[in-house]
Amino acid sequence: MPDLGSYAVYVLSSYAVSLGLIGALVWASVARARRVRAQLDEIEGRTRRG
Repeated sequence: MPDLGSYAVYVLSSYAVSLGLIGALVWASVARARRVRAQLDEIEGRTRRG
């Protein structure tokens, strides 16, 4: 790892915040995809039965 000098805390904390935000976006996307998939499966089930 390169020597970041007096900026190390700022650089590493910005990396940590960025990774945290990316992780939150991935989690939110997966959660929404599961909800939408369940809704679509429910709608398809209703159309097949009725």
